[in-house]
Amino acid sequence: MAIHVEGIVAIVIFYVLILFVGIWAAWKNKSSGVGVDQSERIMVGGRDIGLFVGGFTMTATWVGGGYINGTAEYVYLPDYGLAWAQAPFGYALSLVVGGLFFAKPMRSRGYVTMLDPFQQLYGKRMGGLLFIPALMGEIFWSAAILSALGATLSVIVDININMSVVISALIAIFYTLVGGLYSVAYTDVVQLFCIFLGLWISVPFALSNPAVSDISITAKEVIYQSPWLGKIEPEDKWLWADNFCLLMLGGIPWQVYFQRVLSASSATYAQVLSFLAAFGCLVMAVPSVLIGAIGASTDWNQTSYGSLAPKDKDQSDMILPIVLQHLCPPYISFFGLGAVSAAVMSSADSSILSASSMFARNIYQLAFRQSASDREIVWVMRCTIFVFGALATAMALLTGSVYGLWYLSSDLVYVIIFPQLLSVLFVKGTNTYGSVAGYIFGLLLRIGGGEPYLKLPPFIYYPGWVTQERIHHVTGDVEHFIQQRFPFKTMSMLASFLANVAFSYLTKYLFESGTWSHKYDFLDAVVSKHSQEIMDKATLVNNQDNIILSEMAPVKQVLGASLAGTFINTEVLSDDGESSPEAFHNEN
Repeated sequence: MAIHVEGIVAIVIFYVLILFVGIWAAWKNKSSGVGVDQSERIMVGGRDIGLFVGGFTMTATWVGGGYINGTAEYVYLPDYGLAWAQAPFGYALSLVVGGLFFAKPMRSRGYVTMLDPFQQLYGKRMGGLLFIPALMGEIFWSAAILSALGATLSVIVDININMSVVISALIAIFYTLVGGLYSVAYTDVVQLFCIFLGLWISVPFALSNPAVSDISITAKEVIYQSPWLGKIEPEDKWLWADNFCLLMLGGIPWQVYFQRVLSASSATYAQVLSFLAAFGCLVMAVPSVLIGAIGASTDWNQTSYGSLAPKDKDQSDMILPIVLQHLCPPYISFFGLGAVSAAVMSSADSSILSASSMFARNIYQLAFRQSASDREIVWVMRCTIFVFGALATAMALLTGSVYGLWYLSSDLVYVIIFPQLLSVLFVKGTNTYGSVAGYIFGLLLRIGGGEPYLKLPPFIYYPGWVTQERIHHVTGDVEHFIQQRFPFKTMSMLASFLANVAFSYLTKYLFESGTWSHKYDFLDAVVSKHSQEIMDKATLVNNQDNIILSEMAPVKQVLGASLAGTFINTEVLSDDGESSPEAFHNEN
């Protein structure tokens, strides 16, 4: 087994750089944030992330190892091309839509995590249910990133992949443990610089390689494979639209995004950061698109890679590191690959932090230990950062279908959490019964469509379904699967939203009209709207259900002294201080 010393040196340099920045940010975090709870500093950086760092870390919400590798892969694939590389425009528009409609109401109400408004309006049980797809998305995303890291490192250096993934995960977990969002944000700055410099330095050398044809010609003509611009067949237009909506709207309800939004110093700042990040997503995708086009324009028989193209070896997903390794001089390829590897490693930290933030706050503190001290919450976060990081690492090493799991979980975030977020922020009168109904409708309709990556067969055959086959070139195996060309993911999302609204108003009418007895309101969602579970001042009326919210004398709350303080921190509102969802839903 050959050991590439230059590759190891490059990786070590970039890893040490990111580790140093992470530790420095942790030290900066401890020396700032006076008067702010340590748990809040870890989760949202004390809400003082500036424009420069904030712009980079918001961009890094989606721009990481998976983003640049995936964009290059789709541009390279003969049956897809640039037309199907939807991530750059999809995620850019996701950030624009998030900035226009979601950033201001979430930040101006002083929330700490994405699940706060759900638990405030729908209660802790529903918050726990919504935590499941959110957690799955974050953990599977981290696992997919670490899995891609192992594949990338195998191209650079012939060292034990498992050991390299474990070391990478430990570094990311370590600086996230000690620094929280500060470390994540500042390492994001280094991460994006690494990607930008590493790829742009490599692109000119790859383009000038004798084995590479003019990419402007291969964009429209068949040279070594189908043109890399790609095309959308008429029968695939609804499938394309469904996937694009998934990226554009499904990219919003993620804790990794709202963690950045809620860390901004004001609601207006949060919007500006979203717009800056949208531009950053497009800019950072350019070198990946060029590398994918270079891969499609290469006569691989003239390179050290071999006579067969990567697509014929089922290695299309590694086209970016393959291009850097075999079409660039050694010192350039190791610099580019080292930078990309460090960036991939750094991408996993924010998802791990997001998952632990939601668990420590929305599950541990709000559902089980409302009286927990700040120190206790911090230690719960640290433990879960390690546990979730270890879980993602284990999945990356042991699960062959980690990408399939992430695809399915990201779909569930789209069809379940996005319509719930719409309802809780913008629709008056929704309640827990509607939320449960929407959850069930979205889950059944999405799972019913199947998931080819997990070999999960459908039990709902939507209009236009076809049987496709996938050939594994290495083994020669032919795999048959059902492809749903109907936009069933977006349909499932809309059905979930409509079910939430319809069942909310239906139960509200049935209980308030007396058709159903008040004793059947077992979720306390209509009759006992301000029950102990979801009322603002629950800790002030502990076990005194006969006290009505409107009858309480007004009190000046101290941060962390009540359940309201955990949801609406009025001391951090920077704009006009909008009302909470609960007040919004009860204006009438």
